[in-house]
This record gives sequence, structure tokens and C-alpha cells, in this order.
Amino acid sequence: MTLGQDGLLSLHPLPPLASCLLLLLLLLPCHSSSVAGAASPSIRLGVIRKPSPAVPVFREAPAFRNADACDRANRIHVAMTLDSNYLRGTMAAVLSILQHSMCPENFEFHFLWARFEPEVFSSIRSTFPYLRFKVYRFDSSRVRGKISKSIRQALDQPLNYARIYLADMIPIDVKRVIYLDSDLVMVDDIAKLWGVSLDGKVLAAPEYCHANFTKYFTDLFWADPVMSKTFQGRKPCYFNTGVMVVDVDKWRQGRYTEKVEAWMGVQKQKRIYHLGSLPPFLLVLGGNIKAVDHRWNQHGLGGDNLEGKCRALHPGPISLLHWSGKGKPWLRLDSRRPCSVDHLWAPYDLYPSSMHAIEE
Repeated sequence: MTLGQDGLLSLHPLPPLASCLLLLLLLLPCHSSSVAGAASPSIRLGVIRKPSPAVPVFREAPAFRNADACDRANRIHVAMTLDSNYLRGTMAAVLSILQHSMCPENFEFHFLWARFEPEVFSSIRSTFPYLRFKVYRFDSSRVRGKISKSIRQALDQPLNYARIYLADMIPIDVKRVIYLDSDLVMVDDIAKLWGVSLDGKVLAAPEYCHANFTKYFTDLFWADPVMSKTFQGRKPCYFNTGVMVVDVDKWRQGRYTEKVEAWMGVQKQKRIYHLGSLPPFLLVLGGNIKAVDHRWNQHGLGGDNLEGKCRALHPGPISLLHWSGKGKPWLRLDSRRPCSVDHLWAPYDLYPSSMHAIEE
């Protein structure tokens, strides 16, 4: 299924149930959004289907325009996962990126979703009418049997592993992409992050070498005479996979998806780590990425993975605020028990019923 530049929705043959679901979806014709897939005979659609009560209804975001100095040919590609449970966070993240960009019309967003949710698609379309974006289906069966139970249920969801397969889903002509989690806001122009030199590395992200790297793996891992030599010749440091600049071509050529999957397979046989999709990234790439300034991921604002207690900001300049951890700002604000840092997220919240909480 593809929504093209001419506003036509192309459909390919679907099973009966999927066809019925698709016919329920009415999308506003636009010049910038599409659902990735195959093309065949076209039909024209005309109105937005009102989201169901399960999906929040958001205020329409302002239209952001390029400065005169912007070159429209310079595309910036941003990838995020798309889940109704985190949609409020996604909307805030997108708004913050556009609001702080000098060239907001240069963005192309690539959303990865695990299941067909027409209400989510139409919510994005109605909230950001001018946004250029594509949506790709992540086949959850790719990680079926590969996910091991972690310390927090949210980390075990298949969509949390979609970033591993990003290079397989986005178009081949996309050479570089910034991957972002949904629980963050940008407070600087993301073009600065886009422009960093990877110096031949496959990935760039802030590194945190003061963190105790050994704690990300179990005693069984470190006691194993072979696995304990994994980082030999490297100086591995922790990095957070919620903010990454990825050279997609190098990722494909280096077969990094297979390398990460291999460690997931080891984890199924032996308990070598506790945290979701992060440790296999560290095993493959720890000590072999391009480090960027810490300002691009002020992470941990959601507290730890068990209790989600409040945390203060780290000292230093900030370009991106990231509520990694159990606590999410929209949930804490709605509960009327926010942490002080949650008020930094609130101005980007497009959920109308939250206005009273912001004003208070």
C-alpha cells in the first residue's frame, strides 16, 4: 500500500480481513506521507477518519517553514518507532524537532510500526498536515524466539528491537539516518547532530565511559573464558541506543543486524545480560563508535528501570532531553506527581486535555 505524491492510495491484493480494515481507513490526500509497500491500481480518498477513543486526539501543530538560507535538497532522515502507547511522546518529539530547526521542511520521517493502526496514522496526518513521512511495517516474527525476558516488560516488546532491522526497512537510497526514541524532546537544531562526521564508523552517539560497563552483563558472561574476551582490543563505553546517527550503507555492508542477532541467540542459551535490546548493541559496537557530545542525549530522566524515581539534570549544555527509564513525563504530569524535569517536556505536549496540568 502506498500513498503517493499525487495523493493516490495504491493497494495490492490483501487477505479478506485486512481488506476490510483497509476500507475503513480514509486518509486526507497529501504530498508528503506514505505507507511503504508495493503498488497497483489506485483509488482516491478524501477525509480523515476520526481516531477512536483508544488513540488520543491531538491539537494541530503549527506549520514550520524553512529559512531563506535552506537548501531543500539537503534531506535529513529521522527514524522512530510508532506505537499507540507512546504516541503522545512521539508527537511531542516531532514537534520539538520541527520547532527548533532552521530548515523544518527538509525533514523526512521514517516511522516503524509493528501492527496496522489506522487511527495512529491519521492522528499524525491531522496533527502535522505538512509533515513528510513514511510508515514501514516491522515484522515482529523476525524477533520471535529471540527476545529474552528482561527486568522491565516494556523492554521486551518486539518493537523495541526494530532499530536492529532499520537498515532492512528504509529505502536503499537513504544513506544516513538519525534514530530517536519516542520519550525525548529536542531543544536544539538537529541538523547539527546530522552533520557530525562518523570518521568511518557505522554509528555515532554520546559515550559514557565513567559508567561501570561490567554491570551491563552477568557474572556468567564475565566468567566465560571466551565471551569475557569479546572486548579485547577495544575500550568499550556505555552508549544509549535511543539517540544514534547511523551510516545505513555501512550497517548493511557490515551485516550488523546478523551480528546483533547472534548475541541475542547466545542470550537465549545463557543468561549473559538483563536489559532488552541494549546489551547486544554494546557487545557488537561498544568501543567502536564515533563519540559525540553528551549534550545530544541528556538521558535517564525517566529514572531507573524499576522505580522510575526523579532525577536531576546532569551539568553541562543540553541539546536533547531523554526520559529513558521507567518514568514517562506525560504519565507523571497526568498523575499530578511530576518530577521537576517533566515541566521541560510539557510545552511540547499536543494532547489538549493536558493543558490544565501545564498551566498549573
